[in-house]
Amino acid sequence: MFSARDPEDVERFFRGLAEHAFHGRLGVVDPPLVDYVSDLLVRFIRNDPPGCGPGRFPEERPGDVVARMLAMVHDQPAARAADDYRRIGDYSLFWSGVYPEAVRPRQPIDLRATGKRAYRLAGALEPETAVAERRLFERLSVEFDVCVAGLAEVRRVWAE
Repeated sequence: MFSARDPEDVERFFRGLAEHAFHGRLGVVDPPLVDYVSDLLVRFIRNDPPGCGPGRFPEERPGDVVARMLAMVHDQPAARAADDYRRIGDYSLFWSGVYPEAVRPRQPIDLRATGKRAYRLAGALEPETAVAERRLFERLSVEFDVCVAGLAEVRRVWAE
């Protein structure tokens, strides 16, 4: 029996939705990419990272949050900047895919373009030895719009 209180059940639920959306609906068979997106869903659904969600300031929209996050990345050491850019990419991807209605055209920045760039930078700033991570972030950058479509499909199926 499924229990929304059991962390393993929640993870299986979102992994199944992501696999269904990406593999079954979009024809995207890239297990590391789909795993990353399903993990992203679990992280964002469980709790909103501190300082990264609407509600901190009631009038704040996702674009405002990303603009603030970008302002904080400058002058960071490479390892810290890579993690910050990953967070920016994750936040941009989540809101663009799951709650596109919250991403209005008059936002201070383009979340899709910013998310693509953030993942590209996160990959470039990963250590040379982290080949798998570098490749994954490059794919997230290149396939950002596909991931947005996959997350939109997850939301659609989830709502049924």
